Amino acid sequence: MSESFHEFVVQRSPALSRTAYLLTGDHQLAEDLLQSALARTYRHWRRIHGGDPEAYVRRAMYHQQVSWWRRRRVAERLEAVPTELPRGDHSDATALRLTLDAALRRLTPRQRAVLVLRYYEDLTEAQVAEALGCSIGTVKRHGHDAVRRLRAIAPELVDRPAERSLR
Repeated sequence: MSESFHEFVVQRSPALSRTAYLLTGDHQLAEDLLQSALARTYRHWRRIHGGDPEAYVRRAMYHQQVSWWRRRRVAERLEAVPTELPRGDHSDATALRLTLDAALRRLTPRQRAVLVLRYYEDLTEAQVAEALGCSIGTVKRHGHDAVRRLRAIAPELVDRPAERSLR
């Protein structure tokens, strides 16, 4: 294995793993998704390591997830988003995470990908468009539709202050 690829995997795997989980909603599928994307990245490492390999991995994960989703189209299992537990009574934070997780599962894979990349990964619309291989207008449309749908299916999430415990 190339030393630069190994360093990339060691440094970026935790963040990429979280993104994979948010895309799949399942720990085992997230591991499979990340491994598939990293295998694809390794095959093309010479070409991409000088640019932005993380964007390449994210795009590979997104495309692989959509491919799996199209093949299966099965309901995803409900699990909590992995985070550190706050001290004391954390039932409200847990309920909020479960509500958010369930609401994200009701979005289309593209809508979920746009929200995860845009708001969880804090990418710009241009970066999301590049990662997903689409136009900025498509990112805006999917983001708008996703937020509108979240407001309809989980109104308790609307107008809540951002909470670090959700990360």
